[in-house]
Amino acid sequence: MAENGSIDTVGEDPAESEAMATLIVLADRWRLLLAGPLAIGVAVLGATYLVTPTYTARTSFLPPQQQQNAATSALASLGGLSSLIGGAAQRTPVDQYVALVQSTTVADRLIETFELLKVYDEELRQDARKKLAKNTRVVAGKKDGLIVVEVDDESPPRAAALANGYVEELRSLTNRLALTEAQQRRMLFEGHLQRARDGLTKAQQILQGSGFNQDSLKAEPKAAAEVYARLKAEITSTEARLQTLRSNLTDSSPEVQQSTAALGVLRGQLARIETTANQGSSADYVSKYREFKYQEVLFEQFARQYELARVDESREGSLQVVDKAQPPEKKSWPKRGLLALAGTLAGFIALLAYVLGSHHWRQSARQPGGARQVERLRAALGRR
Repeated sequence: MAENGSIDTVGEDPAESEAMATLIVLADRWRLLLAGPLAIGVAVLGATYLVTPTYTARTSFLPPQQQQNAATSALASLGGLSSLIGGAAQRTPVDQYVALVQSTTVADRLIETFELLKVYDEELRQDARKKLAKNTRVVAGKKDGLIVVEVDDESPPRAAALANGYVEELRSLTNRLALTEAQQRRMLFEGHLQRARDGLTKAQQILQGSGFNQDSLKAEPKAAAEVYARLKAEITSTEARLQTLRSNLTDSSPEVQQSTAALGVLRGQLARIETTANQGSSADYVSKYREFKYQEVLFEQFARQYELARVDESREGSLQVVDKAQPPEKKSWPKRGLLALAGTLAGFIALLAYVLGSHHWRQSARQPGGARQVERLRAALGRR
């Protein structure tokens, strides 16, 4: 055996296996292979105490569950037309709520609420967003439908507050948006209801200002006026329903085409009634009375449909928190034991490669022609 620990192959039995030679080399360097990795592992373990601990808070919630028959119940007042909306309802995917959690709007609200520009020591809001996104993980359960939000932070209370803040900001955002089909219908009919209320008030004021007399009643019986008003209100309501259908279906779909045809029939009936309308000195009062009855029936229909949409929306529910985030008691990073073990293993592999590489390097230099190749390699590396 050579003085430097290498194996001298001169005079060795040619039958000695290369594996045995390798074992001899490892046995000769066992102190280095044992003490070196342990020293590296201890050094890594000590370095972990210099790293600021990170804590992870976790919260989970269940997004609203959309009702499949919401649109059908909303169209009940149209009789046969109510069946046309059956295929329009669509369940809101959980991925949509995951995207909202990760939206810029939610991130900016959290940055302002928790003063994350100071916490992250950043001057630009976009840099703070990147750090917040890096410290946040949002996972959607494929089977249970739960959405889990995990937030890393150096402060346990702030980590929990940020995780819960995501849920609160998401709830605030969804209250302003129409995400589900029922919410869309509720917002649509809310606008129609407000306009119908204003129209009814205006028509009532105009009718009261026109006066009242027996000739007007004879010229336009109450029953005829109510038929006219109900028909016109049904046309307006059908137009609004058609708008709802078109927001979910294409114009070429059978449902939209049937609804369009039904609207044409209603308009034709209204045109015939208007053509045969009574004329005379009381025509002005008659038209105002018709307008008042129309606005009254229209208001009643939109009020009923608005309440149906609100009921469907309430059935869908709101965000339901399953596990509220609590300040974590244990750090999630660094994992000292795991890092020390990984450092020890990496050190052992590196030293093992060094010992075997050195051995094979010296063996190659002793082979015929090997010395010349080594010199050429050293010359190429500039080490001659």
